[in-house]
Amino acid sequence: MGSGTSTQHHFAFQNAEKAFKAAALIQRWYRRYMARLEMRRHCTWRIFQSIEYAGQQDQVKLHDFFSYLVDHFTPSSNHERDFLDRMFTEDRFPQDSEMEKFGDYESIEVPDNYTGPRLSFPLLPDHATALVEAFRLKQQLHARYVLNLLHETRKHLIQLPNINRVSTCYSEEITVCGDLHGQLDDLIFIFHKNGLPSPERAYVFNGDFVDRGKDSVEILMVLFAFMLVYPKEFHLNRGNHEDHLVNLRYGFTKEVMHKYKTHGKKILKILKDVFCWLPLATLVDEKVLILHGGVSDMTDLDLLAKLDRHKIVSTMRHKTRKENGKQVKKEEANQKSSAGRPTPWFLPQSRSLPASPLRLGSLQAHRAGRSSSIPCGAPRDAKELARQVRRSVDLELDRCRQQAGFPVSWGEEEASPCTPEADSGAQEPLEPTQEEWRQVVDILWSDPMAQEGCKANTVRGGGCYFGPNVTERLLQKYNLQFLIRSHECKPEGYEFCHSRKVLTIFSASNYYEVGSNRGAYVKLGPALTPYIVQYQANKVTHMLTMRQRISRVEESALRALREKLFAHSSDLLGEFKKHDADKTGLITLSDWAEAVESVLHLGLPWRMLRPQLVNSSTDNTLEYKSWLEDLAKEQLNRENIQSSLLETLYRNRSNLETIFRIIDSDHSGHMGNSFVVSVGVEHDSICWNSCLCLVVAAAYLQVKPELGSPGYAVRAEPSGSPPKHQVSKCVQLKLAGDSSSRESYKYGPNECMS
Repeated sequence: MGSGTSTQHHFAFQNAEKAFKAAALIQRWYRRYMARLEMRRHCTWRIFQSIEYAGQQDQVKLHDFFSYLVDHFTPSSNHERDFLDRMFTEDRFPQDSEMEKFGDYESIEVPDNYTGPRLSFPLLPDHATALVEAFRLKQQLHARYVLNLLHETRKHLIQLPNINRVSTCYSEEITVCGDLHGQLDDLIFIFHKNGLPSPERAYVFNGDFVDRGKDSVEILMVLFAFMLVYPKEFHLNRGNHEDHLVNLRYGFTKEVMHKYKTHGKKILKILKDVFCWLPLATLVDEKVLILHGGVSDMTDLDLLAKLDRHKIVSTMRHKTRKENGKQVKKEEANQKSSAGRPTPWFLPQSRSLPASPLRLGSLQAHRAGRSSSIPCGAPRDAKELARQVRRSVDLELDRCRQQAGFPVSWGEEEASPCTPEADSGAQEPLEPTQEEWRQVVDILWSDPMAQEGCKANTVRGGGCYFGPNVTERLLQKYNLQFLIRSHECKPEGYEFCHSRKVLTIFSASNYYEVGSNRGAYVKLGPALTPYIVQYQANKVTHMLTMRQRISRVEESALRALREKLFAHSSDLLGEFKKHDADKTGLITLSDWAEAVESVLHLGLPWRMLRPQLVNSSTDNTLEYKSWLEDLAKEQLNRENIQSSLLETLYRNRSNLETIFRIIDSDHSGHMGNSFVVSVGVEHDSICWNSCLCLVVAAAYLQVKPELGSPGYAVRAEPSGSPPKHQVSKCVQLKLAGDSSSRESYKYGPNECMS
């Protein structure tokens, strides 16, 4: 009896030992499996972010290119002056009368067969709720109601301070949402899960409502409607994408013109002004600061509260305010009567600084308290305009010297004399100072970093990186508990950093690809303890396993990376040849990784990505020409990759479309044929067909200047017969919507290189 029991215990111990070993093996395997998945997810994330930030750097470089073009283009005829006006006109700060004109919705008739949502003002909660339901059913709001809503929104925003102050005393909780980027499903999901806005349920939306997604217009209409219904409980902050220059590149301008072909220009015009009036930040219970990007070591909340935010038309461009006094006096003697011509953005204008921040009253009342000179836009002859442009060159050079750290002596700005024809009531604010502009750029573009200190954000091309010490110093200075910001996509939809003193909230789920990231929002009660809610707005993601989600997102990221590699094929080939000194056609895989990084500058772990991008041979070498040919077959046919010009167009297709939209100031999609331009690089020069878009495209693709680069020249001449050149062939193939017509060119999403 005892012997049998002992044997049973022995077998039981053996079975238990085997079970423990099996469990340990399974646990080890699972940990390794999850670690590999996490590594793949991390690499995928880095690919998406690197490509996204590289695009933002291109946007900044494109702005620098336009500045260079202004500096080296001197008009000498009416045609050239029209060219400048069309390309580089930065509208004056719009007057109320101008906005009334663009917001003239009453003359627009709504047809009887219109079945979409209808609005009447003042708005009621049912109107805003019906708008959400209509957009959920894919209905479109009529242009009349869009313009009416924008008109009322502008009137409301003008009355708001730069920094909104809200309190948890008047509502049960405040919900803070991050970037939406045109993804209506996420907004509807937030309202479904958290509840619609109400006096008891306040909301703060922290910028970047538009671009990238396909429903930016609908998101704006919903947000503006609820803001008008609940002005004390519903608040909006400006993001870096609430900017008409950024919208040209990332899709919002295209979306508006596609959905509202007839009235799209009016809508864009008033939206440009509405974006300028959006508040810059929100303060909850004087303890929690909510802003879009971040802060810097120079952030001054007192200055941000006092500046005229409407002056910051775009954070992509800063206009110099102070000028050389001698030049100003010289200009005063030459200025003439005005017929109302808009002044190009690069020419100096006289403006005034507001005496106090805008809080109450209409725009007229706000401007009535300013002492300002009245800008005069007199039509000038060729010599006078040339003198003005040369003056702008000096100002731009001074700005560049100042940014480079060289001393610059500024003169004081003087008021321009005005004629009786000028509107004496049209008093406009001063252009923003360098300090004011920098303050706004920092809070809209900056990102936190783990290291101490503050440094330029070279990855994005704007703003700065700020460390924990910068955060702590700001919190102590203004007696704050923590910051809430957005601006960065996070895998889980949120992220704490700086000892939980900075919270990043991103509300656009599936931002890069279905399954790439969760969305999130944060709720603040009277105790100001953040309660975070995560979600996936796309139902497809709930039916996928973790491995399936990561594989799907990884393939999308690798596809985007292969497109990037293909677009730089010629540069890669040249770099590979440097590593192939013996001209064998083979390089080592380590040399491949080094060469790819030296060309793309994406900062990616190429050795880790090598198995997904390269089919290596047994001797650890790569036949690079065959690899480039295989890469080309995945993107375009072999015939196209052999043309370096087409490759250049493909690589710069986003920049080209942005250039076209900048030049096409009336958003008509057509640009007249009026110039032949010679673009010279030292002694080599080519001629392009005389189209305004190709003028700048030629300069951008062939010259690729940097500010201060010697040896470049851009010159315009009256057009004649189109020159016979390889470029003309490319224009007929892709860039021109109608290659048979010499009088006009049309661009669009289908006509651009893709």
